[in-house]
Amino acid sequence: MTTRTLYLFGSAAPPVFDVARVIEDAQARGWDVCLGLTPAAAGWLEDSLDGLAALTGHPVRSQYKRPGDADVWPKADAILVAPATFNTVNAWALGLTDRFVVGVVAEGIGKGIPIATMPCVNAAYVRHRAFERSVQELREMGVSVLYGEGGFVPNQPGHREPYPWDRALDAVDGLVPAAQ
Repeated sequence: MTTRTLYLFGSAAPPVFDVARVIEDAQARGWDVCLGLTPAAAGWLEDSLDGLAALTGHPVRSQYKRPGDADVWPKADAILVAPATFNTVNAWALGLTDRFVVGVVAEGIGKGIPIATMPCVNAAYVRHRAFERSVQELREMGVSVLYGEGGFVPNQPGHREPYPWDRALDAVDGLVPAAQ
């Protein structure tokens, strides 16, 4: 029986194409998964959105609901933001909530929802000083940021190593252990 609800939020980075497998892996770990995507990621996965909704049993969301509309997802026990792009990490740390995914996680910090994130950025992006400041800011707000040793290590531009999805799922499992 599923006892935990995971909001899985993905940005437009190549690992988002693995999201169906990641959902299945999370479900096998006992998570009820709700998938949220940035608008760009939703565009990338446009042809798969109906299948992803069927896989999760919930609508895939990339936009805010209208005021007064019922929430179509159950309450989150944990949130995983992966892959988190340079833009998503920086917008989140700054509190720029024009995108649904960033708005939910920014509010999630205030609600005390356990949150983990794993960036997916190349080595050129991380040379920008804003990125390290954003990672530090998120960590100081209580977000488990899987970046560096034991998490995501940036690749050189144009080179892609396998994204460590298992580390991300292990992190949220550690935030909200399965009921015994």
